[in-house]
Amino acid sequence: MAKIPGNNSGRGQRDLRVKVKTARGRKLSSTLWLERQLNDPYVKRAQADGYRGRAAYKILELDDKFRFLVPGARVVDLGCAPGGWCQVAVQRINALGTRQGKKVGTILGVDLQEVESIPGAEIHVLDFMEDDADAKVKAWLNGPADVVMSDMAAASSGHKQTDHLRIIALCEAAAYFAFDVLTPGGTFVAKVLAGGAEGELQALLKQKFTKVINMKPPASRSSSSEKFVVATGFRG
Repeated sequence: MAKIPGNNSGRGQRDLRVKVKTARGRKLSSTLWLERQLNDPYVKRAQADGYRGRAAYKILELDDKFRFLVPGARVVDLGCAPGGWCQVAVQRINALGTRQGKKVGTILGVDLQEVESIPGAEIHVLDFMEDDADAKVKAWLNGPADVVMSDMAAASSGHKQTDHLRIIALCEAAAYFAFDVLTPGGTFVAKVLAGGAEGELQALLKQKFTKVINMKPPASRSSSSEKFVVATGFRG
């Protein structure tokens, strides 16, 4: 599991926290967000490790626990921009074939916007809610998927309850898409926001999968209400 060393402070040590001054025209919330980014150890580590964002560590930590990104797996990443989850999948499923003696997997990323290419990943501009999206994905994969994963979030409205309902609806849409493309025994991983409306989604997943677990990986900020649902053993 990816671990981030603690920020130990003590006598004789200098406080290295970056502080951002509020610039003219910049909202206080924007200043606080920028300060948080600059001091986030996961952001710094992503830059050092070559990942496109700190979210890469969320899927790393989830996979460390549940082991669904195995060599040879066929994986679909919904709403894949900017591409951090695809980067992790390329390594773990051996998409580049660099791990000798291991099966070579396929990672397919889809998004509404163009995403810069990632070695070992196949990226397509696609609305997964289109009527024929499932057929297109299975054709690109040359078969059903072993894993469907989603780190998608609806655009924030600033209203907590509204945002919660929007992301639950988006996650439900991703789940129905997964039902259409997953192979029996497959895995569905998706981000949700805790807020009370996810009960129906949980019930739906429990009908379709043998095990449904909710987890907040260490890379998720403690201030965030996000969590991830990992559903394994698709019943078909």
